[in-house]
Amino acid sequence: MEYMSVQEAANRWGISDRRVRVLCNENIIPGIIRKGRSYRIPVDAIKPVDGRKNRNKQIPKQFIPLFSRIDALKDELNNHRPLTQGEIQRLREEFLIEYTYNSNAIEGNTLTLQETAMVLEGITIDKKPLKDHLEAVGHRDAFLYVQDIVKDNTPFTEYIIKQIHTLVLMDRPEDRGIYRRIPVRIMGAFHVPPEPVLVPELIEKLVRDFDHTKMHPIERAAMFHLEFEGIHPFVDGNGRTGRLILNLFLMQNGYPPINVKFADRKRYYEAFDSYYRDKSSTEMTALIAEYLEERLQNILTYFE
Repeated sequence: MEYMSVQEAANRWGISDRRVRVLCNENIIPGIIRKGRSYRIPVDAIKPVDGRKNRNKQIPKQFIPLFSRIDALKDELNNHRPLTQGEIQRLREEFLIEYTYNSNAIEGNTLTLQETAMVLEGITIDKKPLKDHLEAVGHRDAFLYVQDIVKDNTPFTEYIIKQIHTLVLMDRPEDRGIYRRIPVRIMGAFHVPPEPVLVPELIEKLVRDFDHTKMHPIERAAMFHLEFEGIHPFVDGNGRTGRLILNLFLMQNGYPPINVKFADRKRYYEAFDSYYRDKSSTEMTALIAEYLEERLQNILTYFE
């Protein structure tokens, strides 16, 4: 890897030497090498985001470097926008198949990644339940609906939650978009969701209060996801619906959607226990942020 000096980075990015040194010291710039009091910076390092953009946001100290790197990657992606229709289509198709597979697999769907791709092309998989086919198609349609919401700048409402759930729960027409009327438990989870009579009021409050916070968008999306899944408003489909809403929030704030992988489900579930048992949202926020950083890095490789 080739490196540049602090002064070379300052000249390239149009900021002061002192500012570059501060960024290096705060671990905002990934991949740097420190030798004594000097720094060597990768020549392909992306200019860090201007900290003034987050001046009015309350960001936990441990997330400042990570959020700064993510926002710098987002700014770099914005430099390539608007994307062509072909670029958009390619990114969407590659993401959608893996996203649908993983989100459904977390909830017990038995389709493989290859089978999910085939089902989304309209092919029926022999010896696989109709339910699994409908879940794949429903999840795809729900994600396309989310994309339209973002494209049209439609404000987030309780109605959108119910519409997403209606599309997700294609295999259960009698329960689509309807809040549960019975108590539920989440198998193996520390938290017990509230009684059904409280669900409408809790969801209404969650949606109403969502925008009245000074959190960074990534932490805010994580907090909503934790609270939404804790309420568990529907009889079924809460996980898939919640992860779609999570991506809706990320996309509304200019980030790409993320794919919580089936292989990481243990860490994902433990993040909920950490929140409801230990009152800490750190684990979920970190998980989402790490996925987001990786996704942005992968997208940017298309433009190298």
